Amino acid sequence: MAKYKVEVDVEQCTGCGACNASCPESFEMKDVDGMPKASVKTPDIDDMGCCMDAAQVCPVNCIHIIELESGKKLI
Repeated sequence: MAKYKVEVDVEQCTGCGACNASCPESFEMKDVDGMPKASVKTPDIDDMGCCMDAAQVCPVNCIHIIELESGKKLI
């Protein structure tokens, strides 16, 4: 079972690409209704790797990392 879940609030995402630039192995940009939006490649992970960095550089704080065992939102 994975330790963390990575989520993107697509409605808040401005499509700036900061997450993809800082963590391309975990984030990609997808076209949503004609606008680029962040998408998580693998939402359930055991190791955060650069996902926390991506969440921290997001200018609108739309990336959330949740610890699955406790349900606590880390960011």
